[in-house]
Amino acid sequence: MALPIFGGIAAEPVDSVAHIIQIALTPVFMLSGIGTLLNLFNTRLARVSDHIEQANALLLDDNPDMARNKILERHLVRLHRRTLMLDGAILAGGLGGASSCGAAFVLFMGSVRDSSVANWLVLMFGVALACTVGALALFLGDSLISWHGLKREGPLPRPAPKTT
Repeated sequence: MALPIFGGIAAEPVDSVAHIIQIALTPVFMLSGIGTLLNLFNTRLARVSDHIEQANALLLDDNPDMARNKILERHLVRLHRRTLMLDGAILAGGLGGASSCGAAFVLFMGSVRDSSVANWLVLMFGVALACTVGALALFLGDSLISWHGLKREGPLPRPAPKTT
């Protein structure tokens, strides 16, 4: 129920205005959280990439130790799986971020009372939530692969000390 108009703006009950502000800020906070997750995923992917380079360099160093080389090959398979998981997490997070932006955009498109705008808002925010859950699930998959590999295979072998 709107109160009398003051200065050309209808005075709304405080609860109604607070609810509108909460709805408008939710996608923005979600986008901030997704941005933080994307930063984490990219940092982790960079570390996995560094480990791939290190394992490849160790494989190419002409070390005749077949057991060590088999371990390195297993590491490379595991690291490849991790890159796939992290790529998926980054893709899902990016889609979630885009959907959060879309939800915020829809909020500014018009009134939520308009059923077409409300449907778009629910769709965009729902996609953002689903993508964020997917990104976190993929990140959990990467973590499990990493932990399992470290437990089973240990860390990457160190290069042999250079002798002169």
